[in-house]
Amino acid sequence: MTVSNVINGRRSVNTEIRKRVLQAVEQSGYTMNRSARTLRTGTTGVIGLAVPTLSHAYFGELSSRVIAQAADLGYRVAVEQTGQHVEDELDAIAMSHNLEYDGLILSALMLGPEEATLLNQSIPLVLLGEKRYGEAVDHVVMPNAEGTRAATAHLVEQGCRRVAWASNPSLETELHNVVLDRLRGYRQGLEEAGLIEDPALHVPMELPSMRHAAEGIKEMVRNGVEFDGVVAVTDAVAFGVIRGLRDAGLRVPEDVKVVGFDDIQQAEFSVPSLSTIAPDHDWMVGTALALLTERIKDRSPRPGRELVAPFRLIVRESTN
Repeated sequence: MTVSNVINGRRSVNTEIRKRVLQAVEQSGYTMNRSARTLRTGTTGVIGLAVPTLSHAYFGELSSRVIAQAADLGYRVAVEQTGQHVEDELDAIAMSHNLEYDGLILSALMLGPEEATLLNQSIPLVLLGEKRYGEAVDHVVMPNAEGTRAATAHLVEQGCRRVAWASNPSLETELHNVVLDRLRGYRQGLEEAGLIEDPALHVPMELPSMRHAAEGIKEMVRNGVEFDGVVAVTDAVAFGVIRGLRDAGLRVPEDVKVVGFDDIQQAEFSVPSLSTIAPDHDWMVGTALALLTERIKDRSPRPGRELVAPFRLIVRESTN
């Protein structure tokens, strides 16, 4: 059992024993027959993880968490990028099936409920992401509206009355996506505070990037738009807002308070440190893996489940 745990990458073996086992494996020339293992167990011990990009800090941190928690369950993780195209998300599912992964966690941006319903039959699948899929597939969801509602309420409690929204635009005709859901939370926060949404307070930006956020917030300042708080759709956008405010001669938090969303690692160490909405990322990953391994062990058809992650508001220097 100890040798099996070491060879299969499980973490329940201490370092010294693991080292001795690996030395014995090397000396004996043993190699695992993965085809025989697959025939014997019906599994490969590998799950797929498909994310839009690894260059974004959030998805890099997500991948690290999935790899670490999957290892504790005895799984290896194969990671790939899908960009922002539904075709690539569909290809990720097809490739996971062709490579005989035991299952797939897909951070989906473009996949629709219809595709999810059909593809959920081909491989054990759990989605992370922004759209709502009902019972089409198991899905772990960010607290999008709830989080930005809390972020907006926090700025109001800090005395802000002209609260801007920093995000790329989203089609109002879409039922659910991350931008629209977080925009709804921002609007709810304003409404509950008795504040009226002003379209002039929407930061003009085409993409949710630091560069676009910095340029957009500077454009607002140049145009004489008055605001004392900013809710950003992500931490990365919030960093761009803070840079743009600094370039425009405004101080954070003295002149403008800024709050982000995601609590990526840089949020704690930026100057000023960033107040942010922190979804429980470890809970999300653990829940996704639990749902996936359950599907791997029991392939019988059943409705998908949608679970919303808990979150907390972390108050740091950018609003305090």
